[in-house]
Amino acid sequence: MFSYILYGLVWLISFLPFRVLYIIADINYVLLYYVSRYRREVVRTNLCNSFPEKSLKEIVAIERKYYKHMADLSVELYKLWHMSEAAIRKRCVFRNTELPQKYFDEGRSVIGVLGHYGNWEWMSSYSLWENDADFLALYKPIRSKVTDRMMKAIRSKFGAVLVAKDDTLRVIARYRSEKKLFLAGFIGDQTPNVHNLNFWTRFLNQDTPVLLGTERIARKYNFPVVSVRMRKVKRGYYEVEFIDVCANPAGLEPGVLTEMHTRLLESFIREEPQYWLWSHKRWKHKKV
Repeated sequence: MFSYILYGLVWLISFLPFRVLYIIADINYVLLYYVSRYRREVVRTNLCNSFPEKSLKEIVAIERKYYKHMADLSVELYKLWHMSEAAIRKRCVFRNTELPQKYFDEGRSVIGVLGHYGNWEWMSSYSLWENDADFLALYKPIRSKVTDRMMKAIRSKFGAVLVAKDDTLRVIARYRSEKKLFLAGFIGDQTPNVHNLNFWTRFLNQDTPVLLGTERIARKYNFPVVSVRMRKVKRGYYEVEFIDVCANPAGLEPGVLTEMHTRLLESFIREEPQYWLWSHKRWKHKKV
């Protein structure tokens, strides 16, 4: 019953104009940061470990900016449901689309690696900027069927093709057999489960396990890899930039490609740390 109530509530909220939604976001910020103190300890620990050179005052400043950004994300996600194409194109602008287009012109599909940075959910509007290839958005299905259906409706609003993570190889094989092009969005900062702690690197000053799925698929099929950076220009406005990582990953040694896209993500975070998902328990596994 709760899932149906949530579904209806989100559906109604998504009709509200941004000026009203951001009032809700401001209230959410106060509730999250000062009242419920949602994962404050996790965020503080992650920030202190990642930036030992920063003072407590600097850490707290980043922390507050992060919670304000997270409160914005909470309404921006749901607003997708009833945003117009004109509105999302104005608020989420894709720059240098000629980079992936160069590979599409060569008849090659592309892997785009991004993190939980900026507003990654608005990346699903990429299909409005590209006619020659589908945008495959990898996702983890939600246990609640009602909530899962809601999230799929929101994420596919602008033409993204949702692909459950377990179906990734099957869908890619189908696209290849049908000679259809795609840009597949891989999240590069997911936390591996305990059975997939196969590759470790230094990330934000800490030993960090990284999933190798992106690299394995890119090297297996020699898909070009681009890094995706989403900048927050101002409240409710983002710009997406594509950065070339590797045109021919099949020729790389194991681990090299993972290091390359991880270093890029780290550089984005260090430049503007408040826009990364600090409340995520990224370092729950320890290297032995």
